[in-house]
Amino acid sequence: MLTALSIRDIVLIERLDLSFTSGLTTLTGETGAGKSILLDSLGLALGARADATLIRTGAEQAVVAAAFAVPHNHPAAALIAEQGLDAGEEIFVRRILSKDGKSRALVNDQPVSVGFLKKLAALLIEIQGQHEQVGLADPANHLALLDAFGVPLHARAAVAAAHKAWKDSAARLADAEQKIAEAARDEDLLRHAVDELTTLSPEPGEEETLAAERHRLQAGERRAEAIATALSEIAPRDRRSANPAAALRAAARALGKLSSGRPDAETAPEAPALAALERAEEAIAQAEQLLTRLAHEQEDPRALESTEERLFSLRAAARKYGVPVADLPAHLAELREKLAALDHGAADIVALKAETAKNRLAYIEAAAALSDLREKAARKLEKALAAELPPLKLDRARFTVERTLLPEQSFGPRGADGVKFLIATNPGEPPGPLEKIASGGELSRLMLALKVVLTGAASVETLIFDEVDSGIGGATAAAVGDRLAAVAEHVQVLVVTHSPQVAARGTTQFRVSKRVFKDRAVTIVESLTDTDRREEIARMLAGEQVTEAARQAATSLLAAR
Repeated sequence: MLTALSIRDIVLIERLDLSFTSGLTTLTGETGAGKSILLDSLGLALGARADATLIRTGAEQAVVAAAFAVPHNHPAAALIAEQGLDAGEEIFVRRILSKDGKSRALVNDQPVSVGFLKKLAALLIEIQGQHEQVGLADPANHLALLDAFGVPLHARAAVAAAHKAWKDSAARLADAEQKIAEAARDEDLLRHAVDELTTLSPEPGEEETLAAERHRLQAGERRAEAIATALSEIAPRDRRSANPAAALRAAARALGKLSSGRPDAETAPEAPALAALERAEEAIAQAEQLLTRLAHEQEDPRALESTEERLFSLRAAARKYGVPVADLPAHLAELREKLAALDHGAADIVALKAETAKNRLAYIEAAAALSDLREKAARKLEKALAAELPPLKLDRARFTVERTLLPEQSFGPRGADGVKFLIATNPGEPPGPLEKIASGGELSRLMLALKVVLTGAASVETLIFDEVDSGIGGATAAAVGDRLAAVAEHVQVLVVTHSPQVAARGTTQFRVSKRVFKDRAVTIVESLTDTDRREEIARMLAGEQVTEAARQAATSLLAAR
């Protein structure tokens, strides 16, 4: 429910803070005092169109904030959570309007769009006024209101479940038919692709494995080339090429002749050079032996070729079928599935058609049963409302619930019915939409009667009636007050009224008045004590000159609550 309203610099209101309680709250005051400003301000906070003319003269901006207390399971709390906003025990909405006409909206001090603010407001409050009726007057809400009034929940749940089963099987049927159609259209290409990919037999992660193996083999090939080059340098196959080993041997033989047969050969000057030549010859021989062994240990040169061929084949197939190499196994599985659908799909289609037809029939039967319950609830609602209309000076009005069968394409989880509330205000006239047939005052009272009958059928916990007593008085006004009080036993009700009979039924009363301070008019809102209420209601009864008789009448009205 609405717990607080704060207004800054709106038209004639400079600063105003109001607190509200449950039950029936009445707002009274002379015409032109500014009661409509309160509703305009609240409307602004709840997402109404921003108009810079609302800003008080001399102010840079206007601010309106409202606080609502809601239970944790209220739809508004769920909506806030869905939006990712912080939620608490209260919901705070705030609208800031600048002189350039731009505005900002906040919920729990977090920025939101005006569209979201309106959506949230529709769950928190409902306004029934002279020129704007929302909620009950909107045909989009009539089906849900009728159901909440007199249709068992289990019957509605059964239809929703039957609709889901029907649509799920229909979706599976459509999917199967689409796959068969696609497979049949490209059957030859499909079979060729399956054969080609089956022969290729791609494996998950194969590209990465092959790429790593290719890199390793390429490094090995470079190593083998280096070994072969080194070996060819120290042991060339071409005898005409320079042979380091042969040259060393020839050099050693030439030096050996100098010392051959000499007793001092080991100490001869050429002895160290000869020893070095012999060591070099041995080192070259050892290097040749080691390089020959390494050359025999190298990978089969065909391994790199085989690896690259496999890798290039996979990548070519991936390009051909427009998928990454890693997805080739999944693509093959998908193609096989399409072929299987083509080969075995006829039987599946027959089964799915039978299942869908069965589920459709089950839905139609459940929807028909729900329609019967709605028909009974509609007649019950018409009867209940007919009893409420005469005391509200709507005795000539005839309220009708129109239930129509929707075309099959419009069947939904709520059934096969279209529901509209219609009204005829004069005998002999055909019933029509509420907002088009009834006048402002009639429509407000009709909404009140509907609220009395449909108490508990809507989720909003705050109702505002703007001059629901327009054009009536006496017993009719008293009847309006009684019904407002009855509704207020279940939800919070705020009513702007000129009727003393209605004002007296409130549990709380505010007086709106206009005063002049420093040559400027300002709107003042006061919460009235019991004594103040008697004076205010007496003024409403007697006019400017409050008589003792008016005070006694006011006392009687207040005592009759």
